[in-house]
Amino acid sequence: MNKFRNLLPPLSSLLPFEAAARLGSITKAGEELGLTQAAVSRQIKSLESNLNVELFTRRNRAIHLTEDGEEFRQSVSSALETIAGSSMRLRERKKSGEIVLFAQLCEGLYWVMPRLSNFYQQHPNIEVRVPVSTRPITEFVEYFDIALQTTGRQSGDCEKVFTVPDEVFPVCSPGYLKKIQNAVTLSDLPDHHLLHHRVYPQDWIDWDDWLKDLGADIRVGLKGTIYDSYPMMIQSAIEGHGLALAWRQTTDRLLESGALVRPLKESLYLQDGLSVYRHPQCSVTPELETFIGWLQRELLGEAYCETSS
Repeated sequence: MNKFRNLLPPLSSLLPFEAAARLGSITKAGEELGLTQAAVSRQIKSLESNLNVELFTRRNRAIHLTEDGEEFRQSVSSALETIAGSSMRLRERKKSGEIVLFAQLCEGLYWVMPRLSNFYQQHPNIEVRVPVSTRPITEFVEYFDIALQTTGRQSGDCEKVFTVPDEVFPVCSPGYLKKIQNAVTLSDLPDHHLLHHRVYPQDWIDWDDWLKDLGADIRVGLKGTIYDSYPMMIQSAIEGHGLALAWRQTTDRLLESGALVRPLKESLYLQDGLSVYRHPQCSVTPELETFIGWLQRELLGEAYCETSS
């Protein structure tokens, strides 16, 4: 006879219990799990009956863990996290020869994807998977081999492989310039509709940072429209909604195609603009070394060719 059958409580009751314990509410647990309040209550009562203990006290329509309930919650939470972690690792286990590149959403969308076809033409036997996020490496829980993100954002215990320069400058659509019918200058920036990318913590350069680093004595604050996504801000600029601060590495092809233009000559040069990191548990394979070399050549462009010759 399977030993777990008699020792374990009803497994279907563990998720409702964990959710109710974590949220402090049977109603909220039901909403999170897609169950009715009555269904969650039945599962918890079934669990209490099986364990022959009271897991919650119920006062004024609120629930509170008992001492036994808190002890059991810790065990259940730890076990579920272990199972979830193992499940995720199995789902995300790499195929042979596959490379997982974690990228910031903007780099993944505007830099990596337009260039991958070129890499595949050169290396048809290497597959690259590109998960993306607006959050830094330290908040990405899935597995990756290497990561591409703005230098200075949190990177935890990942090893920095190399860093490349970048530039920050204003961009807008040709239609926006045509509509205003005047040249744009630093001094009249406060008169324009400005597009802002704001995140928390604010580890991206904003308009006032950019102006200060250029030595300009004007400030614009948050006048204009605020976006929590860099691609959304860039798309807004493409549609002619205003002026946005752009990073050269992610907008060079949009500038080449004419979707965006630079209305000002001023530019802020960043010596350490963008970095590639390696996961501490990543095995360095010939495929990975090939891909890192390709990334370095593509990111550095002519500068890499000059230093390599």
